Amino acid sequence: MAHTPKARSWTAADLPDQTGRTAVVTGANSGLGIATVEALARAGAHVVLAVRDVRRGEEAAATVSTARGSLEVRHLDLADLASVRAFAAAWQGDLDLLINNAGVMAVPESRTKDGFETQFGTNHLGHFALTNLLLPHVTDRVVTVASAAHKTPPGTRIHFDNLNLTGAYTPYRAYSQSKLANLLFTLELQRRLAAAGSPVRALAAHPGYAATNLQSHDASAVRRAVMRVTNRVLAQDSRAGALPTLYAATQDLPGAAYLGPDGLGEARGGPAMVGRSAAASDPESAKRLWTASEELTGVAFPPLP
Repeated sequence: MAHTPKARSWTAADLPDQTGRTAVVTGANSGLGIATVEALARAGAHVVLAVRDVRRGEEAAATVSTARGSLEVRHLDLADLASVRAFAAAWQGDLDLLINNAGVMAVPESRTKDGFETQFGTNHLGHFALTNLLLPHVTDRVVTVASAAHKTPPGTRIHFDNLNLTGAYTPYRAYSQSKLANLLFTLELQRRLAAAGSPVRALAAHPGYAATNLQSHDASAVRRAVMRVTNRVLAQDSRAGALPTLYAATQDLPGAAYLGPDGLGEARGGPAMVGRSAAASDPESAKRLWTASEELTGVAFPPLP
């Protein structure tokens, strides 16, 4: 883990001016998403809240105060590839920043509208398709929100022979696999961007232990009860949890960089470059996952201008 004085003291107040820039934030109606939206809009950006429930998105947007920029709410359901395609098809003009923030965590076993295991389908495949469909419009960078859970057994590998974990599903195995997929996606996306001579960068970030709505959907009632307590006692709030994402989105960092809190166990603290597991650093696994994701979604890396 790298610690720098600049990163340690950095807060949302240090965001550079975002006037004239456009950002899309997925899952923007609560938690890390609305905290990210709020900071970017206050810095002057036009921010599109890409949300499954437009009414809730509008209610969240109404809570953002003292914004110098502007807000817009658009429908996007990452668990439905038709919705992803519709969102991307409607996009016009440049997009400076795409923040792949939306996610589900440790939910009971279920399937997306396209038949994928819900966590892998939403957290990875939905964002994979969205990113590639929007990429011809992106001018600056793509930031994907991952998790330290990518290191957590038994989810420390991609189950290429059973991506839906059929007959082998546990909530955290699926969540860890999806977060590992986020990091491998970022790695391969950056490789492809560099090979294409694109100035666009792909980065990843994780919030540490941040109190958000994610924990309230855990498949286990016991874990939900425990998390209600630990959220109050141990977790940092969503604004602090959003700092690594905001840092990745606005600072001069190398492609494929991974940001997280600089405190003990990367649970809380200021944003800094952090390490990822060996599995999340494997270029061959990244390429293999990319190929599988193209086959599953029908979406490929696009020709770039």
